Amino acid sequence: MAALAVVSAVGLVVDDRVLVGAPIWAKPFKFSVSFVAYCLTLAWMLTLLTRGQRIGRWAGHAVVLTSLVEMVIITVQVVRGKRSHFNTATAFDATLWQAMGMTIIVLWVATLVIAVLLVRTRIADRATALAVRGGLLIAMAGAALGFLMTLPSRNRQAAGGLDAADTMGAHSVGVPDGGPSMPLTGWSTTGGDLRAPHFVGMHALQLIPLLLIALVLLAPRFAPLRDPGVRLRLLRVAVGGYAALVALITWQALRGQPLIHPDAITLATAGAILAAVAYGTWRALRPTAPARPPRTASSADKESVA
Repeated sequence: MAALAVVSAVGLVVDDRVLVGAPIWAKPFKFSVSFVAYCLTLAWMLTLLTRGQRIGRWAGHAVVLTSLVEMVIITVQVVRGKRSHFNTATAFDATLWQAMGMTIIVLWVATLVIAVLLVRTRIADRATALAVRGGLLIAMAGAALGFLMTLPSRNRQAAGGLDAADTMGAHSVGVPDGGPSMPLTGWSTTGGDLRAPHFVGMHALQLIPLLLIALVLLAPRFAPLRDPGVRLRLLRVAVGGYAALVALITWQALRGQPLIHPDAITLATAGAILAAVAYGTWRALRPTAPARPPRTASSADKESVA
């Protein structure tokens, strides 16, 4: 994937073709970079397994194989100058799209197997356990949002003519794919775009464990973070806030609303989430109360005599 990212970056420079409103090599570049982060993180998580290592290893092999097949299909379609996603224009295009659908399902199930193994694994540090499991479960929910893009829907099909007949599914909601979009991400600025919650959700896999790493690195400089109980509570706030954010931007996209143009309801909900996270962070930073030693029989007797 790292090698393909380099190839795709060269393609962005030397190939000026545009497909669905974006440079044709943008998709393989973004997917290969995303898979680098995804697979590296899963590889690290697999080292935490204390049982079921063999099943986890085979699930990891499945992730590698399916992601490789998906990237081969995407790259083949780029070379042909065709869409890889949602393209049913010809029998060959439809076959490739169906194969991609199958690889995505297998990849998701393989990740689910790894998630179940990690949930059952005893991880000594509770904050680490929460970061791994919370990040993985939110990432799986974000990945599952990709299935919504494949569903046929009138307001999500390309507008009119042959385009609508030759596609099955779309990224955008309420507008055709390929319209005005944000730089780098390519997300729609005129309608909803399910790629936003899909991306944000999947990368909880990296961001939540990275938050824990940051808290540990900052602990020598900030006394409250030296307390494992504080770090655990901060991780709980982060996992809850992140899950709420993914739910919010999914709801926003499904209402056909651009990510960068939220309405009053979306802003009010975002404000409520932000306030809850701020309050939770303030409460989490309070030092853990020391456990009271149990009262012995002798001390209780002395108090009763007194």
